[in-house]
Amino acid sequence: MKRILKLLPWKKFFYLSVTVLPLIVICGFYGLYTNKFYFQKIDNYIFALLIMVHFIFIRVLKRVGSDESTQLNLLRNLEFAMYAILPVYIFKLAETLYILLTYFDYSEQVFPKTFLPVGAFILALQSFLIILTLTAFKHRRIRIGSYTLDRIHE
Repeated sequence: MKRILKLLPWKKFFYLSVTVLPLIVICGFYGLYTNKFYFQKIDNYIFALLIMVHFIFIRVLKRVGSDESTQLNLLRNLEFAMYAILPVYIFKLAETLYILLTYFDYSEQVFPKTFLPVGAFILALQSFLIILTLTAFKHRRIRIGSYTLDRIHE
């Protein structure tokens, strides 16, 4: 984790997160098997809402670093929500990996030509999202420290 923090200091981490999160949302609507975007599936919107919680967590974390008047309760609650969202990210990664591994089980004629390149791109983004989430937790610990009840109630 120390190496990741050296590679991703706070500013790089913030800008990279702001770049990766919208790409993940766009890729969440893409269907690998059909090479089409699906905007009528509710599952895609649920995942987009979870990404929005991630984005709000990063924005609040940025404000806490520059402005101490931000409530720590909000940041703490968002972080706890992020702990619950992290398994969803891992599930989506496993689901994409499973879809990509089905390529070798079936004939190549069934899949579009963009199946492997776009699938590998989505898999890389999802892996990077998990790394960014864990890095966000570490940056929170460095920037704010532990949550103490005295600081939260002030």
